[in-house]
Amino acid sequence: MTEPTDNQTPIDTEALLLMLRRKESNWVEWGKACQKLQKTGLNPQEIFEATGFEPIQQNQIIVAAQVFDSMMSVGIAPATQTHYQRVGSDSLYELRILSQADRAVTADYLYNRNIDSEGSKEVAKAFKEFSYMRQPPEGFTHHPGDAVAYQYWRYVKQQTDLTEKTRLIARGLMFAHSQSARNQIEKLLIALSAPPQRTAPALPIYRLEADEQMPRTIPVAGTFPIASSILASVPKIAATSSFQIVRQNWEGGWVSFPGWGVLCKAEDPIAVIGERGNLPMKISNESPETIVILDRNVTEWNEFNYFAIDRDGQLAIEWFDTPPSVPILAQLVLVIHPKRPIDPDNPKDLWELED
Repeated sequence: MTEPTDNQTPIDTEALLLMLRRKESNWVEWGKACQKLQKTGLNPQEIFEATGFEPIQQNQIIVAAQVFDSMMSVGIAPATQTHYQRVGSDSLYELRILSQADRAVTADYLYNRNIDSEGSKEVAKAFKEFSYMRQPPEGFTHHPGDAVAYQYWRYVKQQTDLTEKTRLIARGLMFAHSQSARNQIEKLLIALSAPPQRTAPALPIYRLEADEQMPRTIPVAGTFPIASSILASVPKIAATSSFQIVRQNWEGGWVSFPGWGVLCKAEDPIAVIGERGNLPMKISNESPETIVILDRNVTEWNEFNYFAIDRDGQLAIEWFDTPPSVPILAQLVLVIHPKRPIDPDNPKDLWELED
């Protein structure tokens, strides 16, 4: 029976079915015959019953035959053409996802490397993904072999197991087409034998959080007894940056304390080293050594604070219940005692330590 096609070219249905049943010619012609028969209205099951070609096989050879014709229109090596006219429909079927030009170069590559249909699927998938890139990665060319090699290059980068890394490198070298691609993968192989790089240790970082963690640096005017005229010669500090850095030369030296609020509030503080006897009030049970902090910026009297004044040329700390007749040189800000040592033989000291 002969059926006309859409372009009125008659199709000898019986002849096509007989060719398929006898498996005459080659698979390319079989694929074209199956496609023609389906266009005449025969469904894949009917063709199967008449020829023995299962529906899934029909679909494969129809698509593969289309891939073969598209490759021929671009141009492939004669040896590749001869090979795929005889066998390899399953391999060409995997190339359906590629462009015509990429199908042709991939078919030549598959034939020259004797890659089977399973390998064809891997190559086609890698080449398709590779073609999405605007430009090939460094060292890899637009070629199916380099595309697969690049995939293995990436896999090696993501792998931590040494044995698996070695296997992936071998696979990448097997598929690589260009020498530059081989060089990129060989670098990974060289890196395996190189001594492992030591990881840099973590930085010892500490963040200052509380105000008291910021130091307050204060110039030392001297030690009691001290001439009151010296107070004017002590420099006013000018701390800079977030760390309160002081860049000044002062022969009297410097002393630093935690950033207590009372010290931070002082605008022009200086320190004077002394003993308990230099203070206007008697303080018991303390070390004889002490440091007195004065704020030269405060020179107005009030009844709530102690003040530094001049007594016969010497600096003195006093309290006044009424405005004094002598000039005020500074206000007493703080009296600081050193840390009291714990006496292990004193039960009271031990109790305070445990508390």
